[in-house]
Amino acid sequence: MNEKALVWHRRDLRIDDNPALSEAIAHVGEQGVVLGIFVFDPDILDDGVTEGSKVDFMLGCLRELQANYRRLGSDLLFMHGQPITSICELATSVSASHLFFNQDVEPFAIERDREATLALQKLGIKVQSFIDIGLIAPDAIATQAGEPYKVYTPFWRNWQSKPKPKPFDAPKKLTGLASYENLPTISLPSLRELGFINDINLPKSGEAAALELLISFCDREGILGYKTERDLPAHTGTSALSPHLRFGTVGIRRVWQYAIAAEQRSRSEEESTGITTWQQELAWREFYQHVLFYFPKLATGAYRPQMQNFPWEDDQENFVAWCEGRTGYPIVDAAMRQLNQTGWMHNRCRMIVASFLTKDLMINWQWGEKYFMQKLLDGDLTANNGGWQWSASSGMDPKPLRIFNPASQARKYDPEGEYILRWLPELRGLTIAELLSGNIPPHQCKKRDYPLPIVDHHMQQQKFKKLYQDCKNP
Repeated sequence: MNEKALVWHRRDLRIDDNPALSEAIAHVGEQGVVLGIFVFDPDILDDGVTEGSKVDFMLGCLRELQANYRRLGSDLLFMHGQPITSICELATSVSASHLFFNQDVEPFAIERDREATLALQKLGIKVQSFIDIGLIAPDAIATQAGEPYKVYTPFWRNWQSKPKPKPFDAPKKLTGLASYENLPTISLPSLRELGFINDINLPKSGEAAALELLISFCDREGILGYKTERDLPAHTGTSALSPHLRFGTVGIRRVWQYAIAAEQRSRSEEESTGITTWQQELAWREFYQHVLFYFPKLATGAYRPQMQNFPWEDDQENFVAWCEGRTGYPIVDAAMRQLNQTGWMHNRCRMIVASFLTKDLMINWQWGEKYFMQKLLDGDLTANNGGWQWSASSGMDPKPLRIFNPASQARKYDPEGEYILRWLPELRGLTIAELLSGNIPPHQCKKRDYPLPIVDHHMQQQKFKKLYQDCKNP
């Protein structure tokens, strides 16, 4: 009797370098059936955070994934409902013997997968899961004392020293069902059918687009000049792969393979440094996965005890001004407009606006964290939470008290004002000195209908430091 296996896709919307899919094919053999399944979970869709742009991008990824399954001879099936109930129903309908999936590290996903595994096992269905979200499993790396890491640099040294797995080859052929009638499945829904709209222009979604970006970045000058170019928001100095890593349209082992190939082609210490810097960013991504896996309470609150009761001011009017890019600080406002209009923000700017929200406006970092998750196509709990806690001085940073001066950040990383003027065209005509001063003359603001600074950076900086010390030494 030919076996039937289901591959439950979640954050791995691809066929290449997919351990769950590869292992499913290897298990059932040439005569067995392998079906993909994706469940539209109302608890996620209706969580108050998910917005139409992210769902629209995901639908594009799913459309291509289904086309790839069909091209290979099988199909990707869709269901809408509670994942555990849906998966069990489909597994029973097709008489599946196995379910394969790739693991996640978010607390919600870990609990969901545990319950799903138990429910399927009760039905006599064997379940296997695999490491896919990172190169190294979160629990496969530890300090010499056997403890989880809390500081990035020693984590990086250990992580760097460990061998990295090779990519899984893309399948060349799949076998599907003889008939797909009478299954409890649905057609791929439209964005509107899911109750969303999208009003921004999205980047290309799907596996082919991800591979194209990866090749372009690693085969040309992008990765070689990454160390310097990555901090300049006016330049195209990053890979732009973050939404694809979020939805898993590119495998992390494939990404690492291309980075190593670029390293072997490097011709100077500067080029090698660029590649190493990018590899360090991949390690940051896994560091945040590591700490959330071991400290799941990070998802709901501050890591540092003294910051758990910090007296945030939480001024709603100032928060709205920050969200809309109307703070009177050009680099902050430009970044927020980029986010609102594209679903993406340059990483240097993410740090600037997060510091401004928490240290200048003294608004709870969780407000900003939620807004980023709403707007960012690459919104990912581990990296987003880690970045916000780092910026708010509430996380695991060994030197937690960091305050960015938006004016000096603009002068250093946008010295010609290119990025600012791209997103704040009403400020054209100002001198570079005025644009980057952090204090545009009032008559120029009025003339251009641009707001005056809503707070004084230097006053707020001193105020935050005092409150921080008070909490640190009660």
